[in-house]
Amino acid sequence: MAINLVKGQKIDIGLTNMSVGLGWTPNEGTGFAFDLDASAFMIDQNKLIPEEKYFIFYGNTDSPDLALHHSGDDPTGGNSDGGDDETIVVDLSKVDPRVQEILFVVTIYDSSPRRQNFGQVRDSYIRIVDNATGLEVAKYELGEDFSIETAVEFGRLYRKDGKWKFEASGIGYKEDLAFFLAKYYKGQIIK
Repeated sequence: MAINLVKGQKIDIGLTNMSVGLGWTPNEGTGFAFDLDASAFMIDQNKLIPEEKYFIFYGNTDSPDLALHHSGDDPTGGNSDGGDDETIVVDLSKVDPRVQEILFVVTIYDSSPRRQNFGQVRDSYIRIVDNATGLEVAKYELGEDFSIETAVEFGRLYRKDGKWKFEASGIGYKEDLAFFLAKYYKGQIIK
């Protein structure tokens, strides 16, 4: 039986191999197509990415430790009919020991010129699926109306007392992907 999470709720994950699926449905009649992008930031104890390649997104689909794999970009939200639009496969047994947290963020590509925000998106969620059984373990649906936000920190996996836990974050930002890179990476970004 899957757990329906609420904002801020933390659970023991109890899995090693899982998929983190993200889904959304753009409202009709908003003009441009919506291109939402799922990203994962693998963060150390200093709240920074140890190396640039630990930022996982459609342009870097695999982490160097092979713990994370991104399914690739879905520029329209149409990869599925009611299912996950982008998926990040996670194998916690392979996570680099420096990594203490994996942060899952969704941003709206080109949101400013297109005048788009999460208030124009419905049915947004993050869910965790056990790869061994294919069963959904937990799901967090973004219920709040993010009328001006263009990025959402949906959730995070984090180490505590030698175990991995998951927290449903639901924190909205009026920012783009560059904001998160500047926050979690202090090296030079190679375009």
